[in-house]
Amino acid sequence: QVRVVESGGGLVQPGGSLRLSCAASGTIFSRYAMGWYRQAPGQQRELVARIFSGRSPAYANSVKGRFTMSRDNAKNTANLQMDSLKREDTAVYFCNVVDENSGTSYWGQGTQVTVSS
Repeated sequence: QVRVVESGGGLVQPGGSLRLSCAASGTIFSRYAMGWYRQAPGQQRELVARIFSGRSPAYANSVKGRFTMSRDNAKNTANLQMDSLKREDTAVYFCNVVDENSGTSYWGQGTQVTVSS
């Protein structure tokens, strides 16, 4: 079983920055993807950024140039640096870990990000 825990959300003014962190523990697979998703009220959950094993990060068009995802395979962690935040970035952000061999997906509980003046 894999436990996924996010941290780092909060309230920030437009144009500000936040850094989210994700830690995965338990049975970690040989090849796994880590990703960040978000869900705003009344909206579907959407992909923000994702890194597959041995690959570079891929980003949603809405966050390209503003968000940077990184991962540390030795620590089973991933970060999401969010700069130039906009009101429309307000959402609950979820970390996702996927076993690339089986497709099994694990989710964290989510962390709230609110961009408001």
